[in-house]
Amino acid sequence: MTTTAADVLIDILHDWGVKVIFGLPGDGINGIMEALRNRQEQIRFIQVRHEEAAAFMACAYAKYTGKLGVCLATSGPGGIHLLNGLYDAKLDGQPVLAITGHHYHDLINTHSQQDVDLDKVFMDVAVYNARIMGPTHVENVANLACRAALSYRGVAHINFPLDFQSQSVEKKGSMRNLPHHVSNVSVHSVLLPSDEDLQRAAEVLNAGQKIAILAGRGALGATDELEQVADLLGAPIIKALLGKAAVPDDSPYTTGTIGVLGTKPSQEAFETCDTLLIVGSTFPYLEYYPKPGQARGVQIDIDPFRIGLRYPVEAGLVGDSYVALQKLLPLLKRNENRSFLEQAQSGMKEWRQTMEERGTKQDKPMKPQVVAYELGQRLSDSAIVSADSGTNTTWWARQIPVKRGQMHSVSGTLASMACGLPYAIAAAIAYPDRQSIAFVGDGGFSMLMAEFVTCVKYQLPVKVVIVKNGTLGQIKWEQMMHLGNPEFGCELQSIDFAAFARACGGTGFTIDDPANCGTILDSALATPGPVVVEAVVDPLEPQVPPLVKSEEVAKLSQALKRGEPNREELAANIISVSNIERVRELI
Repeated sequence: MTTTAADVLIDILHDWGVKVIFGLPGDGINGIMEALRNRQEQIRFIQVRHEEAAAFMACAYAKYTGKLGVCLATSGPGGIHLLNGLYDAKLDGQPVLAITGHHYHDLINTHSQQDVDLDKVFMDVAVYNARIMGPTHVENVANLACRAALSYRGVAHINFPLDFQSQSVEKKGSMRNLPHHVSNVSVHSVLLPSDEDLQRAAEVLNAGQKIAILAGRGALGATDELEQVADLLGAPIIKALLGKAAVPDDSPYTTGTIGVLGTKPSQEAFETCDTLLIVGSTFPYLEYYPKPGQARGVQIDIDPFRIGLRYPVEAGLVGDSYVALQKLLPLLKRNENRSFLEQAQSGMKEWRQTMEERGTKQDKPMKPQVVAYELGQRLSDSAIVSADSGTNTTWWARQIPVKRGQMHSVSGTLASMACGLPYAIAAAIAYPDRQSIAFVGDGGFSMLMAEFVTCVKYQLPVKVVIVKNGTLGQIKWEQMMHLGNPEFGCELQSIDFAAFARACGGTGFTIDDPANCGTILDSALATPGPVVVEAVVDPLEPQVPPLVKSEEVAKLSQALKRGEPNREELAANIISVSNIERVRELI
């Protein structure tokens, strides 16, 4: 049997440990699809309904497994559709390989159908980007693409003209292209910070009295070390969103997340600390950091480029967070001043009580916090929770506690809508024995809702919990609180998501009464196969930061005065969750 160039590509991916490819067939990748058909026992092909979802799935697969995620799309529009999910991988530092088709090589740039130079389109998103120039080119390019994605934790792209895919590789390459000269050996390096940098970092941290730790996605593998450092330094651990699972939320050292969807104790710790240790994070919202000059800083990051990117640190440790913290621990002295940590712990005790009060309200319409709270009480210790972007992200961050052993993620730096369901699908494929939950909003879910059929097709037991408030909630609140404008263009046409789930061949539930929320969630989680839970919630429940600034109150009041619909109800809800009495006075 003749070995084709596409065969070589798939064999090399298998050699690099690839077990699954997410994609959608098309006439620009027919040769690759044939190679996959002949190797179904080696690499599983997951057919999606939209290429954007395939790229999201590849990104999530990389996030949840640490392995190379791979997506496949046809020429022209198919490849273009991948871009959003690939930028998610780029901005969150995940190793993903994108494979796209192209026209017949001798018709490229002749105004043929779907004649798009995707290698040029992908120049910004990819750390390695190559067009196959012939069958003997495949081995070299494929190996380098896999190595680049894994080594640089980014996107690699191979653009493969259609006619080359089915051509034989029996013909010799050029005189300098010796067969099999590229190795596919996977290597792992561990960057070690220098002794000098370790000493400098220890000096800064040991001199601090009010020390705060910011933990991000780079700290996910260093849970025990983070807690040991926190105990020595008397330091609360504040978590960036991608670092939500860095330490469990029942840890006595964490104050939860930071930012507009964070906690009050986290923000208070940042505003009063005199020393900041950043571990594996470049949390992008500068306004939430300590003011420059307020706190001395130390940062640990695997990428030297990111040292000092968000905060002016005095010492930087380049390396894996787990290793760097292990090296740093023996140099740290116990901070006998425990008042800063104790104050944060006291604040968290009050915060958790507040979250429980909001999560158990029996008001109608049902509050979105109730759905998140009740779900959080029922998740298994090994659950994988994929959130989406929007107000649902706030309820996930605040009301669904992380247990040790769970994984949680979202589109972090890109903050793209529609990621939740594809993420959960990838999690279910990577870990078929673990609970996979998509916690999403109606806006984000409806963008790629056809992927629920993917769950049905492959009988993936993904449970999709949709917070249905009938509006693009986060945009609505940004229009009001940041700009002082009444909401516009945010209202969503209602969809019966439970009926949609049943129409797709899955199971659908609807919750609209908080008294039944827990019982229905129990039924949904116990139901085999893919399930949608449509939770109809109060569209007027505000997304309020943990500490509201005076300018935000002024902008909100301005928006209410200028004609915001339901302004009396909105004002009452805002007051109930933030005690901003000035809102009612100013409308």
